[in-house]
Amino acid sequence: MNNREQHNGNDPRQARHMPPLPRQEQDPPGHETKMSPKPDHGEETYVGHGKLAGKVALVTGADSGIGRAVALAFAREGADVGIGFLDSEQDDARETERLVRQAGQRALLLPGDISREEVCASIVQRTVDELGRLDVLVNNAAFQGEAVEKFEELDGERVRHTLLTNIGGMFFLTRAALPHLHPGSTIINTASINAYQPKPPILDYASTKGAIVTFTKGLGKDLAKRGIRVNAIAPGPVWTPLIVQSYSPEQVESFGKQTPLGRPAQPAELAPAYVFLACDDSRFMTGEVIGLTGGEPLG
Repeated sequence: MNNREQHNGNDPRQARHMPPLPRQEQDPPGHETKMSPKPDHGEETYVGHGKLAGKVALVTGADSGIGRAVALAFAREGADVGIGFLDSEQDDARETERLVRQAGQRALLLPGDISREEVCASIVQRTVDELGRLDVLVNNAAFQGEAVEKFEELDGERVRHTLLTNIGGMFFLTRAALPHLHPGSTIINTASINAYQPKPPILDYASTKGAIVTFTKGLGKDLAKRGIRVNAIAPGPVWTPLIVQSYSPEQVESFGKQTPLGRPAQPAELAPAYVFLACDDSRFMTGEVIGLTGGEPLG
């Protein structure tokens, strides 16, 4: 075997377990179990090194996609995990629970709609009551509606739901979590390349992602004096249930091909960055946004 053949597995243009995407669609909310191919969350590849040993994390949107990959990675790094998810995503959430427990950590299922402030308060309190503490809050859950052809199709009900879920939920969860956080705690928010390169067909979603960047930078400054760090990840195209519920079958088939690397990411490829922001390796970072975009520039 020559050197070129030996290193093909490390070619960033190739994702693990990512054959060409067939046309497909789902009604919202999308379900990971119905996707083809199945997303890779790191089940066979993520190896922990104890970077989060003894910590408790609350990850919203942890039933599938990026959230599941983060929950799995955190568990393999030694953290117990509260798994936030919508009630309609029970089957996907139970698979995340299984993966966390398989890693030898405690898993707590936390169903609820984070667009409601009282639900956010309850999710945080249950995490503290049942897992004993809270060290890491990952604000990852988001709603992305179907892509529209005209701006006028973004009706008031959808806009209100998107705003309250994607940015309102972050305010509510952070407020509820702060009394339980301590110096060394971290908050990690999931933004998007849409904060910098907004797509008009999902402008409600893109607008909330821009707000999340602002929220991260401002909150990072405010909480630094308490020793609590706040950072964000801005993913580009990632193969998750949000995609098959939001785009047409034709758009799914070509999803991610516009990136310089020519493909979308698998959720497993993002999880190590969340681990980095949650652990002491990033202890001098706050108010920052890490772009994981396949080469698409932020800005």
